[in-house]
Amino acid sequence: MPPPVLNSLSQRVLPVLQLTRMALVFTAIADSTCGLFLRAARDQRLSGGGFLTHLDKYQVIATAIISVGLYGYGMSLNDIIDRRRDSQIASHRPLPSGRIGVVTAHIICFLLALSAVLGGIFFVYSRAMNGWATLILVVATGLLITFYDSAGKYLVAPGLISLGLIRFFHCIIPAPYIPLLWHPLLLLNHVAILSTVAYVWEQKRPALTPLHWWAVLGGLAFIDAAAIGLLAWRRPESLLIQPGLMLAGAAVLLFIAVAMIIHKRMGLRREAGQTLMLYGLLWLIVYDAAFAAGYVNWLAACMLLLLAPVAYLSVQLMRWWSKLLIASHRPDYKRAGREA
Repeated sequence: MPPPVLNSLSQRVLPVLQLTRMALVFTAIADSTCGLFLRAARDQRLSGGGFLTHLDKYQVIATAIISVGLYGYGMSLNDIIDRRRDSQIASHRPLPSGRIGVVTAHIICFLLALSAVLGGIFFVYSRAMNGWATLILVVATGLLITFYDSAGKYLVAPGLISLGLIRFFHCIIPAPYIPLLWHPLLLLNHVAILSTVAYVWEQKRPALTPLHWWAVLGGLAFIDAAAIGLLAWRRPESLLIQPGLMLAGAAVLLFIAVAMIIHKRMGLRREAGQTLMLYGLLWLIVYDAAFAAGYVNWLAACMLLLLAPVAYLSVQLMRWWSKLLIASHRPDYKRAGREA
C-alpha cells in the first residue's frame, strides 16, 4: 500500500492528469515541434548556415507550452461539457466521480487556455516571423476545439473532419506560412479517417451511414484540393517533393498494416476501436519523425521519435497508477449483526 503522503498526492495529481489526458500530449508537442523544425530547415535552404542557427530554443519551449495548453484545454473542456452524460456511462472519470470539483475543472481549463495564448503572445513579442499569425492560429485552433467539444462531436461528419482540422492548424502554429504542406495535410487526413474508422469499430451512435462516409471523404478531398491549389498559387515552394517524402508514404502503409492486425486479432469491438485510436494517435509521432528525416535531418527525426515511447509509457503508467490507487482503497467491511 502506498505511503499516506504519496497516496494523498496521487489522489490530487492523478485526477488532473486524467482530466487533461496529459499522457498523450506528447503527440501534440511532436506535431508542432516538427512544424518548427521544417520552418528552420526551409530557412536554412534559403539563407544557408547551420540548422540550429535558424532554431530558437525559446520558441521551441513556447511551442511546447502552446501544445500542452491547447491539448489540455480541449480534453478538460470536453469532460466539463459531458459531465452529466459521463455520470451515467463513465462514472469513473474525475468529474462525475467527484475527485475533481466543477469549479476546479473550470479553473484548470481556463489556465490551460491562457497558457496557450501566452505562448502565442511570446511569438509576437520575440519578433518572430509572422508572430501575429501564430497568435491568431492559437486562438483559431482554440475556437475550433471549442466548436468540436460543444457541437461538432454531435454532428458526426463535421465533427470527424474538425478533429483532423484541429491537428492541421495546431501543427502549423509555429510556422504559419506552412513551409511544407504535406506534413499538416497528412495529419489532417490521418486523424479524420482514423477517427471515422474507430467510430465504426466502437459502434458509436448514431451509426455511420453511406452519406456520412461520403461527407467525410468528400470533405477531406475538398480541403486537400483547396490547400494544394492555394499553396501552388501563392507559395509553390511549400509543395516541395523530394525522395524523403517516401518515408512518410512508407509510414502510412505500415500503419495500415498495424490497423489490419488489430482488426484481425480483436475484430469489430469497442476495445478494438480504442486500441486503434491509441496507436493511431501515437503514430502521429512516427509521421513527424518521417518528415523530419526526409526534410530536416536525422538528429531532428530521432529527437521527435523519442517522444513515441515516452507517450506510450505515459499511457501505461497512468493505467497502472489508476489501478494501484483503486487497489489501495480497500473496502471497509463490517461484521454481520454489529454496528460500525
